Amino acid sequence: MSLDVLRSTYFSYAHSIKSYGIIFWRNSSHSEEILKNQKRIIRIIMNSSKTPSCQQIFKELNILPIQSQYIFSILLFVTTNKDQFLSNSQVHKINKMQTSDLYVPTANLAIYQTGVYYSGIKIYNHLPTAITGLSGDKNKFKLALTRYLLHNSFYSQEEYPNT
Repeated sequence: MSLDVLRSTYFSYAHSIKSYGIIFWRNSSHSEEILKNQKRIIRIIMNSSKTPSCQQIFKELNILPIQSQYIFSILLFVTTNKDQFLSNSQVHKINKMQTSDLYVPTANLAIYQTGVYYSGIKIYNHLPTAITGLSGDKNKFKLALTRYLLHNSFYSQEEYPNT
């Protein structure tokens, strides 16, 4: 089969399954296993051996690793529901440098800190301003975000800046 057919097959089956509800299940104990399966599929598509890193293969195929897909999905959630979040300028009356950032509420519970709302705020606030500035135009935002995530190809949340 051609590379285009294999890539389309990946998006039809594997991508649709792994992306469904990812913002809710990404912190489960199975996410590492899903990344391993995703790498296996990518290697099969490219007929690659098991030894080299898949990061370059992900970039060549324009496929986001599961962690990057999680970041993409949660940022779409945040920008789509921006009216549910407060900005720093709404909370703090003092003129601060990060007034356009979303307000990060105080949270002591680990379950809240790993939840969609809190994680979404933290991830959004560490996104480059050139991309957050496009959040008003959903298509431009998605395109810029996809390019950013494909370029960086994050394998883990620790690789994403300051989360």
